[in-house]
Amino acid sequence: MRVVMFYHSLISDWNHGNAHFLRGIVRELRARSHEVRVLEPRDGWSRLQLIRDQGPGALEALRVAQPDLTSTLYGPGVPDLDRLLDDADLVLVHEWNAPALVRAIGAHRRRAGGYRLFFHDTHHRSVSAPAEMAAYDLSQYDGVLAFGEVVRQRYLDESWADGVWTWHEAADARLFRPHPEISAEGDVVWIGNWGDDERSSELEEYLIGPIERLGLRSRVYGVRYPDEARARLASAGVEYAGWLPNHRVPDAFARFAATVHVPRRPYVKALPGVPTIRVFEALACGIPLVSAPWDDAEHLFTPGTDFLVARSGAGMREALTDLLQDRGAAGAMAARGLDTIRRRHTCAHRVDELMTILASLQTVPTSAASRRSA
Repeated sequence: MRVVMFYHSLISDWNHGNAHFLRGIVRELRARSHEVRVLEPRDGWSRLQLIRDQGPGALEALRVAQPDLTSTLYGPGVPDLDRLLDDADLVLVHEWNAPALVRAIGAHRRRAGGYRLFFHDTHHRSVSAPAEMAAYDLSQYDGVLAFGEVVRQRYLDESWADGVWTWHEAADARLFRPHPEISAEGDVVWIGNWGDDERSSELEEYLIGPIERLGLRSRVYGVRYPDEARARLASAGVEYAGWLPNHRVPDAFARFAATVHVPRRPYVKALPGVPTIRVFEALACGIPLVSAPWDDAEHLFTPGTDFLVARSGAGMREALTDLLQDRGAAGAMAARGLDTIRRRHTCAHRVDELMTILASLQTVPTSAASRRSA
């Protein structure tokens, strides 16, 4: 099968939390001998911000570190869709693309046919910025792959699309795995971006405050931290280490005894059942996890078994103390979380789900194969 993917960026993961899952799907499809072509805009925000923050050498370093990930740059504007989609069987368009491109691809599908076309939504804008999502013309798409049931229902309630399937994110198990050969050097590591004040108070309550009160050896990775946030980390004795390429996250986890999950406010309040990729990453790497509250409404995991849940800052301090003092219990919990990932939540599982969705649809009137043989 020939697959074409329109991503915001494959190569850059600067403030681009979806890069993990998108890369994992590419790897899994290619491992199954599908031909995959990834398109990304030359002026993509994440790519430009990476260059601005780390210099142009960062892009080359990412390419060297992950030679199996290749993409084609286009732009500015809409690329030559007739050429790019001539032999496609499946086209996936990620939601971090301009409405004009999304509309142009739909128009091409109406005119040329011959491939399945899906919009892939992995963000909270369906509930936090509905006007932005309503601007996408999905009338010519086969449907939407939504990363949570609440997002799927939102599309149906707003009549943004007819066919909508829940397609959760998952761990790229080829890359995200435990590294017992790496020695631990600290107590707590946190990997996440500061963002747009969507969890500043939560980070104080569930991360910075408990680390400070317990005097833990800790490190924080991420970008977009304002000066006041960096100053607060320093005053709490937390090392701030800046941007961490996503492929180096497993090594970072291996160097610490535990990690913390602090979801952004929109996920907690409006998207029950939708974990961020950080939960999948941590459990796949076998590091004990303590999470601030979120509602696992879709029963993806078993809170209290796969990871601990702290209901307050005091609860976080208690949970971290227990994990750091009882390494046997911490290891057993981490093993259960890792088992859940391997049984249910890898990119291989999600590609299986994608193939089931494709099989459930009727045959495309004019197939890509017939166009190629014409």
